[in-house]
Amino acid sequence: MAEWVRGVRTGVPESAPITRVYVTNSASDTIDGIDPTTNKVVQVIRGIELPHGIAFSPDGSRIYVSSEAESVLDVVDRKSGEILKKIPLSNRPNNLAITKDGSQVLVGIRAQPGVLDVIDTTSLEKVRSIPVDGAVHNVYVTPDGKYAVCGSLENKTATVVDLHSQQTAWEVKFDRPVRPMAFETNADGSTSRIFIQLSTFHGFAVVDFAKRAEVARIKLPDQPGGFGIAEGRGGVPSHGIGVTPDGKSLWVNSTLANAVFKYSLPDLKLIGHAALPEVHPLGHAPTGAIPEWIGFTPDSKLVYVSDSAARLVSVIDTQTLQEVARIPVGEVPKRIKTLVLQ
Repeated sequence: MAEWVRGVRTGVPESAPITRVYVTNSASDTIDGIDPTTNKVVQVIRGIELPHGIAFSPDGSRIYVSSEAESVLDVVDRKSGEILKKIPLSNRPNNLAITKDGSQVLVGIRAQPGVLDVIDTTSLEKVRSIPVDGAVHNVYVTPDGKYAVCGSLENKTATVVDLHSQQTAWEVKFDRPVRPMAFETNADGSTSRIFIQLSTFHGFAVVDFAKRAEVARIKLPDQPGGFGIAEGRGGVPSHGIGVTPDGKSLWVNSTLANAVFKYSLPDLKLIGHAALPEVHPLGHAPTGAIPEWIGFTPDSKLVYVSDSAARLVSVIDTQTLQEVARIPVGEVPKRIKTLVLQ
């Protein structure tokens, strides 16, 4: 899913916002910060082994990162890149999210039976673990801040947690493991639909939030194709999905197509696709970039795709569907999140 956060700077004119696109390099100990005005890496945060999820405090002063190697939540000073604290978690984490008011970080734990660890951002301590249906791969906070939604590979479930009561509100069962999600909102800011990727399905499921049920399943086009098998990703044909900040389009990665597809919203009409880089190993036929995650600039003009096999982030113009930059980053880049500081 695409995510972005707007923070507030002090002592700087509001006419000079700073935007950074951060990507976690999941097979190393680095996180790259990209300046979208130049599409260059301008910051490298080091020392977090196997970083997975990333989130920001509302004021942008802190970065929270889940570390798979140490089973901790790392708290990082954004400006200096210094690790301020390592908060022990109940088990190995995957992705994370932060509540809209910034008071709690929710970390998905990959061990059964499944919990969300809750970290208080004032005390910087784990204060509770919320039971959910199955080990958690990804977790999100809905745009209105009222719910957390987490997905389980093992239990093939999307669980919706009421953040006021911190109890499960409802869940949707699927026939396949649950992977990344993206959210569409109503005019009042409440959640309208969830778009959910599933293992072994080349496309996404559509969940009506009010009906609390899957209402459609959209298959991506068969062409372009020819990728995914040699890369060992046949079971994950589509990974990475996001709604632009303006709410006008949905973007969906495809490993099998080595591309990212654009759908208009709310009608889910296919607009087209943007090709991603090929990898050319010595002595072998070209393989795909293995796209993993999606991010956007706040003006919805650029989409950022992490190419995990190519050690790149592709930058695509959302109107022309053309790749406009390739940014070298670290080993196996995955999660992307955008921070805007006013």
